[in-house]
Amino acid sequence: MVQYMDNGFNQWANTQSAKKPSRFSGFLLWLGLFFLAWWLMGLWLKPNNIQSNVQNTFNIEKTIVASRNISNDEISADVSGLRISNIVLKQHLNDAKTKENVSLLSNENNFIEVGFVSSDAKTPNVNTNWNLKSGTMYYGTNVSFARNITLDGYVIKVSDVIKNNSGQEINISPYVRIVQSGNDKASGVVESGGVVYANSKLEYANWNKLNKKSYAYSSVRGSLGFANQYWETIASVDANDQTISVKKSGDYYVADTSVAAIKIPAHEQKEINTYVFSGPRETTAVNAAENNIPGISKTIDYGWFWFFAQPMLWMINWLFALVGNYGVAIILMTLILRILIWPLTRKSFASTMAMQKMQPELQRVQKLYANDKARLQMEMMKVYQTHKTSPMSGCLPMLIQIPIFFALYKALLISVPMRSARFLWISDLAAMDPYFILPILMGATMWLQQYLQSVKPQSGVNDAMASTQRAMKWMPVLFTVMFAWMPSGLVLYWTISNLFGILQMYIIKKTNK
Repeated sequence: MVQYMDNGFNQWANTQSAKKPSRFSGFLLWLGLFFLAWWLMGLWLKPNNIQSNVQNTFNIEKTIVASRNISNDEISADVSGLRISNIVLKQHLNDAKTKENVSLLSNENNFIEVGFVSSDAKTPNVNTNWNLKSGTMYYGTNVSFARNITLDGYVIKVSDVIKNNSGQEINISPYVRIVQSGNDKASGVVESGGVVYANSKLEYANWNKLNKKSYAYSSVRGSLGFANQYWETIASVDANDQTISVKKSGDYYVADTSVAAIKIPAHEQKEINTYVFSGPRETTAVNAAENNIPGISKTIDYGWFWFFAQPMLWMINWLFALVGNYGVAIILMTLILRILIWPLTRKSFASTMAMQKMQPELQRVQKLYANDKARLQMEMMKVYQTHKTSPMSGCLPMLIQIPIFFALYKALLISVPMRSARFLWISDLAAMDPYFILPILMGATMWLQQYLQSVKPQSGVNDAMASTQRAMKWMPVLFTVMFAWMPSGLVLYWTISNLFGILQMYIIKKTNK
């Protein structure tokens, strides 16, 4: 990609006045633009329409109820009365060496609690011992509760049938509470922390913000929970008129929702369903839960360039299904992308060559109309039209490559399969190269690509271009340092892209002799 930046800035420099530029002006301008884009990518989107009037008065009450285990092919979980905890993701390893599965809400006093509040009837609490019969939990007589907990993929469905056997109408308010230990850190790259979907809008309150204030929402129906880079636990009650809050209480983060009182006439019953997703932030998994948990499909943070990140993730996974290795899949995707933009690359290089040929004419026009800026611009445009080129034509490949770069960066960070994907000496393509081999290869190929694509300016004619080229020689060093701590999958993409660019440059130069 750097050769496109080089070409673009060279051509820009050639259109400037004849005054001698600073030696590092082109370098500093490019560097400033790059870090501006990098900074913008890491900005957090501030939650809107959030209130902060929730009081941090929550106390965790330990349960003494014996637990039982529920399980399917994707997850297993412990059920202790109203609470669900220790959710093990059977398809995902936490540590490839020890072969341990990822476990959510496994720390002490971490749980999901699905319960009820009522002033008209006695409801089960966290220490209630339910009667278990054929998989169904029972409690109460005058007002009876029958609870079934079923699993469908990564979704836990809690179905409660409340029967009013008394002689008067009662009001029952369902609630859901998720309690998680406060051991996560905010990230400037992937949205994490408290997640709330209210009034058809997804809101994030990262861990640092939750340490400072509480957030509350009112919604007809919504969902709530917590998310980190790869995993999330999101819950939703299938009922209207909800009050949702997310806060920090002591050493724990708490997300809860309470539903407006539901009326149950005498001798009638109501069924209330609560859905909990606890699993990977992965497209197929969350989309399967969207029908029951509103807004969960929006919790995957694809970033600003989602229109590139989503198809790129799809392409990588599709290629992985063919070749069986994510490293090879990234290489193939890189080649496909470079082939797709081949016409633009060819046009960019042709434009650069044309700019070199027209430099004497541009220099003559600059000297002739140095005191008449309007006439100078008009005459320079005539020169461009005569040679059928433009100073911006060499920037088209760069403009496409920049969003691809940032989209792939985000895609690698949020891709759950990539976190443990191996390639040659690399054990995790979503993490940095532990031996810095790929960053060094990337820097070497970048330098070689620059060397091959550079055109020696004519003496005394292209001072601006020469100055820019001298500054750009530092780019391989700068990029090597920057990429040393980036995901190795991204460095692999850039290295292969450089190698393809070297081959492409050789072919274009040979055919244009």
